[in-house]
Amino acid sequence: MTHIREDIPRRATREAYGETLVQLGRERPDIVVLDADLSKSTMTAKFAKEFPGRFFNAGIAEANLIGTAAGLAFGGLVPFASTFAVFATGRVYDQIRQSIAYPALGVKICATHAGITVGADGATHQSIEDIALMRVLPNMTVIVPADDIETCQAIRAAASHPGPVYVRLGRHPVPRVMPEQYRFEIGGAATIREGEDVSIFACGVCVSTSLDAALILRERGIRAEVIDVSTIKPLDVQGIVRSARKCGRAVTVEEHNVIGGLGSAVCEVLSEYCPIRVRRLGMQDVFGQSGAPGELLEEYGLTAEDIVRAVEELGPFDLR
Repeated sequence: MTHIREDIPRRATREAYGETLVQLGRERPDIVVLDADLSKSTMTAKFAKEFPGRFFNAGIAEANLIGTAAGLAFGGLVPFASTFAVFATGRVYDQIRQSIAYPALGVKICATHAGITVGADGATHQSIEDIALMRVLPNMTVIVPADDIETCQAIRAAASHPGPVYVRLGRHPVPRVMPEQYRFEIGGAATIREGEDVSIFACGVCVSTSLDAALILRERGIRAEVIDVSTIKPLDVQGIVRSARKCGRAVTVEEHNVIGGLGSAVCEVLSEYCPIRVRRLGMQDVFGQSGAPGELLEEYGLTAEDIVRAVEELGPFDLR
């Protein structure tokens, strides 16, 4: 996996999640945390250590995890429920739909180990459909932070949001892409590199890779605009259309199935408001496999070089 910007910090978004939970716990007595016997991996163990009376281990019983979280929210608390993404969405979809989304309860489902960068755990544990499952639910907000800075702010925003929220987090360390002064807002897409030839819409781990690709493209005379679409739902329609109208071409990049994820969401907007040529990079309707994170990103076409190739295929460009 290519990283051009080698001198920047790298942290897993799950680590930032665990630390932010502790900070929130100190500030707000209404914050409670639930886990499905994976607290060391999801990093909720940090909260459990400091606030044992406000932490609940549901065991390997994810349906009970969601049901209990719904009850706590109904009672006026703000529950954060965590487990691996593949369990947090697929195994308990009915409970999320009926007990959280339908009554619009303020449960925050913060799932770690999403996407293929879970690595050697293989296809059964590589959730590539969770964004699609969550964004189709009425009342559900869906957030995919790009780095540790954005994760901290997204978790705080989720805690203050009145309705249900799904936050997608990763196991693998990712490069920091946001400046310290960055301010996250639910429903916003952040332009982190200006351009005028092609829009690259990315989320999660793929934001950093898209920035790497933009540097390569600039050397070849192509000015790529990189947009961090961290809120998949509600989508920043105006921001996406504005960039698409300026650039006239777009590539979407995600560590998720191209069906139902970021690529689908962006294409739905553009087909209605600004029809342009789009290439969708992501899992091409296939399951993952066991391997190192970098090897898997290469195998499934999610490296900086793959993004560059996709952009160039949308040419010709007025090179300068």
